[in-house]
Amino acid sequence: MNTSTAIGLLIILALITANLPFVAQRPFLVLPWAAPGGRTVAGATRWLESIVFFAVLAVLGYVTWSWVASSLATGFAVLLRVVVMGVLFAACLAYPGYAARGKPTVVKPVFQRLVEVLVFYVLVGLMAFALEASIGNVFVQGWEFYVITFSLFLVFAYPGFVWRYLMRHRQG
Repeated sequence: MNTSTAIGLLIILALITANLPFVAQRPFLVLPWAAPGGRTVAGATRWLESIVFFAVLAVLGYVTWSWVASSLATGFAVLLRVVVMGVLFAACLAYPGYAARGKPTVVKPVFQRLVEVLVFYVLVGLMAFALEASIGNVFVQGWEFYVITFSLFLVFAYPGFVWRYLMRHRQG
């Protein structure tokens, strides 16, 4: 995969994932606290489920980093690996919505949406790091790089924020 394709793929992925928490009403994370109208689970069970969920995300992140960053893969193989890992991440992030099925509409607070944006930023950054490693040498970045890329990710999230909180929606 060449650099231009990887950058284009990452920009599209960042644009979609930055807006997803604001566009979708379903939860994407298992958090230790319950959203209004969400599932009611005992406190210790909710914490355990949240820890297991984030552990699975961390394992998927490590597998992504090691598998996609493999220097043995060619352009199409890297793209195929990115798609496979994207499907696995999507399946993992679909679990909270699947677990809350049959409930009335869950109202996600702003804080939960921002936590989801942060998690999506980390996942896209991990994918970017893996693609950079598959193309060539990985460059060491300082804290300034991460602050700037997170700011850019928040700018990408602005259309979803406007749609959710600043536009009027018909009731009923």
